[in-house]
Amino acid sequence: MPVPENATGSVFFRRQDAEVHLSAQGEAQYIGYRIKILQSSALQLGNISIAWDPSAGTPIVHGIKVFRDEQVTDVLKGATFEILRREDQLEQAKLDGRLTAVLRVPDLRVGDELEVELTTFQHSPALGTNESGLLLLGPSPSPGRYRLGLSWDEGHKPDLKMTADMTAAMQSTERAIHFQFDNPRVQTAPNDAPLRYQWQRAVEYSDFHDWPALSRHFAPLYAKASTLEPESSLKLEAARLRSANTSQLDRASAALKLVQQNVRYVYVGLNGGNLVPASADETWRRRYGDCKGKTTLLLALLRELGIDAEAVLVNSAGVDDGFDQRLPIPQLFDHVLVRARIDGKAYWLDGTLPPVASPSSEPVFPVRWVLPVTAQGGDLERMEWRPAAAPDEISLFEIDARAGFDKPARIVSTEIVRGVPALEQQVQFSAVSEGQLLEFFRQRALGGTWQTIDDVKWRYDQKAGASILTISGTSAVDWEDDGSGQRSLALPGGGFNPPERRVRMDHKDVPFYTKPEYVCHVTTVRLPSSTRPAQWSSETSYDTRIFGRNYHRAWELREGAIRMIRGSRIEQPEIDSATAQRDNDRIPAFDNSMGWIYYRPSASKNVVGSGARVPAPYDFDWTASDVPCVSPPKT
Repeated sequence: MPVPENATGSVFFRRQDAEVHLSAQGEAQYIGYRIKILQSSALQLGNISIAWDPSAGTPIVHGIKVFRDEQVTDVLKGATFEILRREDQLEQAKLDGRLTAVLRVPDLRVGDELEVELTTFQHSPALGTNESGLLLLGPSPSPGRYRLGLSWDEGHKPDLKMTADMTAAMQSTERAIHFQFDNPRVQTAPNDAPLRYQWQRAVEYSDFHDWPALSRHFAPLYAKASTLEPESSLKLEAARLRSANTSQLDRASAALKLVQQNVRYVYVGLNGGNLVPASADETWRRRYGDCKGKTTLLLALLRELGIDAEAVLVNSAGVDDGFDQRLPIPQLFDHVLVRARIDGKAYWLDGTLPPVASPSSEPVFPVRWVLPVTAQGGDLERMEWRPAAAPDEISLFEIDARAGFDKPARIVSTEIVRGVPALEQQVQFSAVSEGQLLEFFRQRALGGTWQTIDDVKWRYDQKAGASILTISGTSAVDWEDDGSGQRSLALPGGGFNPPERRVRMDHKDVPFYTKPEYVCHVTTVRLPSSTRPAQWSSETSYDTRIFGRNYHRAWELREGAIRMIRGSRIEQPEIDSATAQRDNDRIPAFDNSMGWIYYRPSASKNVVGSGARVPAPYDFDWTASDVPCVSPPKT
């Protein structure tokens, strides 16, 4: 494509061709491009890197050339690739065995045109003759000409599915489809929309005709890998677990802990093993494994214990919205765990998590769609969503100001965290001593909110699935004095920012989305002993639902302390345009006042709260699942 005189940006793509070819040998993936370099920031494109799986075949570099004025330089005549064995994710305990070749194009300058053509190969032993994948054109490509193509040998045509924008651009022949875009416009997904509406300029292809076919394909792999050898030592381990535990749930919990605690997590993708599970015995012998190896180990132990269980494929990144609208593509999943049925209930077991993660009624990760791996062929299953029963985060803050307005207050701050962040804290904090933890927070926090930090306590509550961190010390309280003896204080975590308007110029039929969350703040101030309850007042209490979120704030003055609780929970992640418009009109009336309390020496009656009972941080079990952080759902 000719370079226009007024070309803008750092590069102009005179051409970019991406072609996938399917055959009995797997996939061949060709990429070729010729780029005009317009700014110095694009010179880094001269650092060419190719990564590949050596078991699938060696890449072919067809050519690398530099065009300058009327001269053409064949880069490969004077420069060569350096081949590296580099585990670039070793710090994340990942071994994939991939090789990397690097070449730095010499003497590349602004104004040059760089042309690169190469083919890589891909074939997974786990998929056999089945291939699947995606062709994508990004949402904001640089100006230029782009071609995408998919071709196949006779007998290897896959099922196809594409977005409407690709259908309009498709050119097809008997054994190929192609797409060309000249200066493709920036593709903007509807703002604040669920992820399924951000699926644009995409072509899916798959040899699996439905989800049960994909499930049936992987079932023999997991059945074989979880079958124990005749003299397997795991049979003795299972017998020990059986004798030490009476109930099936206790036995499953013990098996899970054995896998979590005695087999370290290492992702193993060597020799196509990114989809093929290692056997249970092999994983146990080497005492390390990835999610697949740990899953087969768990399945083997549970089978020995007489517990019905299956492997289940999931996407742990929280991007599985709309999977039911996709073709069956194995690459959509990034994790596998175990679902066991015990006493008529389903329990999820994840061997890759820390040993404090017990069998649970729901996966730890926020999954929407799962695929059971069964011999009969499991279908894609939707995980029912409901508002969280317990907060993801609770902040408890106790201010003991009984010594007076001008004296430092005793502070106790507790953070309760659940879910994946709680497990991350468990790994982090359990690795240090109490003394180290105390010193860490003293170094990080002193000079800010805290004047002194006397103690730091941390524990993981396995029953609640919560990480609990408590810091105690002293701090000055920032009372505001208007000069007449009246005082006021904004309590930590007491107010809400007003929600943003939800508007779109188009896509009126697309719902608005808010990521589910549930947070709670509980603050108590023990009032100066020199004051009387009648001299105190607070901001108002309220209960509001807007844009699918429950907002709650309540106050109470009791036993010489003002108690405040403030919670926010998403109860409807998706709302339609009509609801959004209605709630946009309600924003001006939204109460975004901070959590102020007021001391007025001349007052004769306290005005704190509206009769609600509010527990303090010190008189309620905040790890319980029924904390009063939001108003009950409407019936």
